[in-house]
Amino acid sequence: MSYMGELNNDSAVYRTLLESTKAIPWRIDWASKRFSYIGPQIEELLGWTPESWMSVEDWAARMHPEDREHVVSFCVAQSQAGVDHEADYRALTKDNGYVWIRDVVHVVRTPQGEPEALVGFMFDISERKKTEEKLLALQKELEALSFKDGLTNIANRRRFDACLQVEWESARTNRHPLSLLLFDIDYFKQYNDLYGHVRGDKCLVDIAQTLSLALDGPRDLVARYGGEEFIVLLPQADANVALKVAERCQRLVQKQAIAHAQSPHGEHITVSIGVGTLIPSEGLRPSDFIDAVDQQLYAAKKNGRNRVEVVTLGDVTPP
Repeated sequence: MSYMGELNNDSAVYRTLLESTKAIPWRIDWASKRFSYIGPQIEELLGWTPESWMSVEDWAARMHPEDREHVVSFCVAQSQAGVDHEADYRALTKDNGYVWIRDVVHVVRTPQGEPEALVGFMFDISERKKTEEKLLALQKELEALSFKDGLTNIANRRRFDACLQVEWESARTNRHPLSLLLFDIDYFKQYNDLYGHVRGDKCLVDIAQTLSLALDGPRDLVARYGGEEFIVLLPQADANVALKVAERCQRLVQKQAIAHAQSPHGEHITVSIGVGTLIPSEGLRPSDFIDAVDQQLYAAKKNGRNRVEVVTLGDVTPP
């Protein structure tokens, strides 16, 4: 067999190998920006015949509009620089669906280092993308759950701490007031002992929903602080606003009229509230503020419960 015959046989073998893989081989001439080859597998995957892939314009046109600009710009820039690269995008099918593609591109250069051709493989990565999207959705769901109290479905202590840190820095930088309300359900141990923990849990859920209804600021936050304690964060709320929110919360809880036979306050569930407002200053920590508000809550409970005690602006100082 002649050398030319062996070469032709080798080419036929290479073509057979290329066209029997799931990856779709292709070649584009750099000067003309036209396809000199694309594997027949393209038709099975996208529905377009190999003959319909004439130029890079066909490649770009058969790309999802949301992906087209940044993918084309990236690939052109990398190719002009002679850099091998890869890109993920959604390729449109002939029946107007789309398939996630990963294009792996090798730049063939002339002896002078100029681009001569682009050769590469298209891979169907749709299943991989679906898995990635499911994992991302699961991660977001887990993150949301990690910031949510499992019983009451409102924010938990972890989310409150994160939000307080952000709002604290914002208030300190912009010299805005920041208010906190700390709640404790009065005689809750007696409630649990009398009605049982199932009713106790239901009471916590009802109180959490009630406190949520009392908030109207876009950044206001109510969180379960622990046990039968709840905390409300009111960014940019001054002392007057904070007191009004506390009184509104009390009214809404009273309106719910949750029966508590061992409560001296009308035989219904009530709450004690500590309220504080300040503009954060240097040397003062968020924990100092929480401690000061907690002292007001303690005073409200000591002074008979079912009441509001307030720490005024400027009363909170660094230890």
